[in-house]
Amino acid sequence: MRVDFDPAEMPRSDFYKLLTATVVPRPIAWVSTIDQYGVCANLAPHSFFTIASVAPPVVQFTSVGRKDSLRNVEATGQFVVNFAPEGMFEQINDTGTNFPHGVSEFEAACIESEPSLRVKPPRVAASPVALECELHSTVGIGDSTLVLGRVVHASVADDVLVDGHAEITKMRPLSRLGKDEWGTLGDVREIARIRHADWQGPAGGR
Repeated sequence: MRVDFDPAEMPRSDFYKLLTATVVPRPIAWVSTIDQYGVCANLAPHSFFTIASVAPPVVQFTSVGRKDSLRNVEATGQFVVNFAPEGMFEQINDTGTNFPHGVSEFEAACIESEPSLRVKPPRVAASPVALECELHSTVGIGDSTLVLGRVVHASVADDVLVDGHAEITKMRPLSRLGKDEWGTLGDVREIARIRHADWQGPAGGR
């Protein structure tokens, strides 16, 4: 048996809770931006995040509502996606606080920043990976805005690299789940994709 849910007949908040509890785990874009005056740096976690394109390299995150991250990106055309590591769990959560406009989450949450190489918004100094982005485009969808950014520079800490590969067990990514739940790495499984020339039937039937 299944239970059916019709988003047209449910309160927005209830269907939002259903979506975020079932589309899991979601990687976190810890987005840093700076205001149009180059004065106040903003830092906020966005869990609607993924890769949009490889050539050119484009990543995307969604701002639910009009938040400082979105306003700053629209004003400056730049942002940084900082990797969200398990060891910074509390600090990442702190930056999700709805501080008043004009308050820097870097300062409020005591998070050290460092200059970016190609864009004006600062990076999170302790984050192992930073993707510096120029705004590609935005798409308004109802109460949300999809932000697409072309990656113009990637900075990766050498202690998470193994033979030039960013090793997931060293990066220890956080993810968002439903309610106030967060996910950690857990077990890592490997399986190679099967070429058609090597296909021997479905795994369950072998």
